[in-house]
Amino acid sequence: MDRETLKKAAGLFWYFLKTGSYTFGGGWGIVMAMQREFVEKRKWITDEELVDLTSVGRSLPGTMIGNVTYLFGYRQCGVLGGLASLIGISFMPVVVIIAVSFFYVQFRDNLYVARALTGVRAAVIPIMLSGAITLRRACFTDKITWLFGGAAALLFLFADLGAIPLVLLGGLCGFIVCEVRNR
Repeated sequence: MDRETLKKAAGLFWYFLKTGSYTFGGGWGIVMAMQREFVEKRKWITDEELVDLTSVGRSLPGTMIGNVTYLFGYRQCGVLGGLASLIGISFMPVVVIIAVSFFYVQFRDNLYVARALTGVRAAVIPIMLSGAITLRRACFTDKITWLFGGAAALLFLFADLGAIPLVLLGGLCGFIVCEVRNR
């Protein structure tokens, strides 16, 4: 393994360790932090590539953000980059959840904790919406993608169609449209 790969993997570990320590809003908050850092600032990837990583990461078993950070790190410098990113993003949340689990009974019934969580829940929604609005440009590029997105939302909301069939159906529709356009 060359020195440059080790240096980049260490940088990924450090970035994701910091991000996992202070980013709230779950995976979508971290995806937005990645968008600012790696799309806008460093220009390592495009919005479209981040959406692709997020789509694949969301479609796989496990936590979305663990999958996304691994895929991103792997894309940057192979297995070492993937593992460094995954360990970095997971370390602090695991430490915090272990600590919280020891005091769960005390937290569960604490009026102040309940009030704080009410505010946290309310603050998470704008973070998620910000991510959706920012990445919308990369997802909805023309009328057909708006049509697919609307159909997927309706199927999800009213036909009780789960995420896996929706992702597979979306992939099939995208494949068909691209084949027709390229003829």
